[in-house]
Amino acid sequence: MVAAAMTVWVSSIGIPERYVWQGIRYKVSDTPTPLEFDIDAVTHFDQIPTGWRFQGTNEDNNSLIFDVVSFDQGQEWRVLRTYN
Repeated sequence: MVAAAMTVWVSSIGIPERYVWQGIRYKVSDTPTPLEFDIDAVTHFDQIPTGWRFQGTNEDNNSLIFDVVSFDQGQEWRVLRTYN
């Protein structure tokens, strides 16, 4: 788990569109997929987290897959994991 903070801009219905991670700007370059959480296992949170998996591509045309989560209705996002 990376758990690094990131900035995410979402559409009017809450779907990630672009973001900044480690000072690099990315555009979401595929269709984001909602992450599912085991609600029974989430016992110490006040609310159910919002999570997405998506591919992001930066200005140098490098792409990564990101799993991201927010526990406060999209006010603060965290990277859970990245994939090449």
